[in-house]
Amino acid sequence: MITSSFNVIQVFGKLISCLVILSSLIFVDLSMAADTSNHKKSKQQNTSKLNDVQQAIAKQESNIFKTNKDRITLEQQLKNDDLAIAKAAKAISDTGQKLKVANKKIATLSKEKQQLGAQKIRQERLLAQQLRSAYTTGQHDYLKLILNQDESEKIQRTISYYQYLNKARMIEIDKFKATITQLMQVTTQHQEQIGQLKKLKVNQQQQRKSLNKNKNERSKTLASLSKKLLSSKQQLARLKAEEANLTAALQKLTALIRAEVDLMGLSKLKRQLTWPVKGRLLRSFGSRKQGYLKWKGVLLGAPIGRQVQTIHNGTILFSDWLKGYGLLTVIDHGNGYMSLYAHNQTLLKSVGDRVETGEPIALVGQSGGQDQAGLYFEIRHQGKAVNPKLWCR
Repeated sequence: MITSSFNVIQVFGKLISCLVILSSLIFVDLSMAADTSNHKKSKQQNTSKLNDVQQAIAKQESNIFKTNKDRITLEQQLKNDDLAIAKAAKAISDTGQKLKVANKKIATLSKEKQQLGAQKIRQERLLAQQLRSAYTTGQHDYLKLILNQDESEKIQRTISYYQYLNKARMIEIDKFKATITQLMQVTTQHQEQIGQLKKLKVNQQQQRKSLNKNKNERSKTLASLSKKLLSSKQQLARLKAEEANLTAALQKLTALIRAEVDLMGLSKLKRQLTWPVKGRLLRSFGSRKQGYLKWKGVLLGAPIGRQVQTIHNGTILFSDWLKGYGLLTVIDHGNGYMSLYAHNQTLLKSVGDRVETGEPIALVGQSGGQDQAGLYFEIRHQGKAVNPKLWCR
């Protein structure tokens, strides 16, 4: 009986142990199920966040693309604005030269008119004196003198005197007529020049209005560009691309250069050349430009419209708008030497023109997107930029 009860107890204990193990397994399964559920939720949340980040990146990339696309459009508009300003400024410059010529011609004609007027008065006085003299000595009837046979020698002298006076008077009358004709011509030319001067002044006023309008358009374009801000990396890439574009253009120009005997280069002219424009130094050669990029020339601050002069004689190789440099002129000085003049308002010379030392080649501006007026100036030898301070003083 005791043995039987003991067996029952053992069986019951094993049953309880099995229940405990089963319960543990059920609990483990429930825990694992809960963990799996939490993991799925966490994974879903992370996936959702990742999607949000990817969407944000895609949106940012889209914005960057759109910004760059907008910048391309705006930079093209800036080029058009710069060229329009250059055209108006060139017209004003040409009109200014014509005004100088007209004023000079008017001054010459005025002086000539004054001289002819004074000459006319002298001739009138001389003729008056001759007439008075003829009248004074002409109390004798000319016909009576001829018919009078008395004192023939005296009469002959008197007749010769009459003839001399008459010939002198006719010469002076002819001179007087020529003076009157010339005076009338000069007076007509003078009036025509004054009329031309008035027209030129009206044209210049219209050209200035056009220039101001183009400047306002450019300001709007620059304001729009300033809103499309670039990161430092993008700015560096842009500047690098612009420098590469300039280098490529110079390499092409170098291939087109024909050696000219009278162009001896700049090697013997160190510290002897004059700066192309009077102004303060804003950026010096070799100073930091952006990132690892350095200035390959100098930036000289000067007022808009001031004349830019070539540092030495040479031939115009390039005269056009270039991205990042605006209206640019490049001059070949021979023996591998070139000088560059950028950010001009307008260009006064064309490709192929020969220029002499100190000759005006452009007007100071701020083309190419500059926010202040000035001239960017470089000297290069065999395509490599050199310090302009070694040549200019």
